[in-house]
Amino acid sequence: MLSLRTSPARIVAVAVFLAMQGGFVSWVAASERLPPLPDLQRFPSSLGEWNKTSEDRIDDSTAAQLQASRLMSWNYTQVQTGAAANWFVAWFQTQRNGAQPHSPKVCLPGNGWIPEVSDEVVLATTAGTITANRYIVTHEKTRAVVLYWFETPRRAIASEWAAKLWVVADSIRDHRTDTALARVVVFEGTQSDTAATAAAIQFAEEAYPALRQTLGD
Repeated sequence: MLSLRTSPARIVAVAVFLAMQGGFVSWVAASERLPPLPDLQRFPSSLGEWNKTSEDRIDDSTAAQLQASRLMSWNYTQVQTGAAANWFVAWFQTQRNGAQPHSPKVCLPGNGWIPEVSDEVVLATTAGTITANRYIVTHEKTRAVVLYWFETPRRAIASEWAAKLWVVADSIRDHRTDTALARVVVFEGTQSDTAATAAAIQFAEEAYPALRQTLGD
């Protein structure tokens, strides 16, 4: 379950770390090698048992707030069960000047979703095994399972803090700070938490290799 209590010492430590990380990213920006912009429209419209049914329009105000270099929000339906999944990707060419992924653990509560469960799940994909965050949230009568992770050229990362640490290490080695937030949302409807989680995991396991290929190296 989620813990909403944070000590003053932890708040100070977090603030100091963020300031140091942001300063370091700005320092390496002078030698940063910006990767090509990926074409997210190349992402497959069919993933195993899942077919794309629609594409959400991301308005200019939301796009400006996210500060991402590339955005996509596509809706898929599972052929056999009719389960629906939203697939969202926000890709950042660089993290300098304050541009970086917005954690769903902050954005979802900010948009009225109430968190009930926060843990991790393992995704066994054809491109390797990764760990993703699982977040079960409710909003009025709607309940959803959210899976998300941070995608970099070298790895997939579940932890927000690990992602911030790795961006420092990778910027030294590769002179790149590009990263993406990948998120799957399955709205439960009449499903249980278990069934919705299984559907979200199945979709994510199909989506991860396709995402790696779409983003390229």
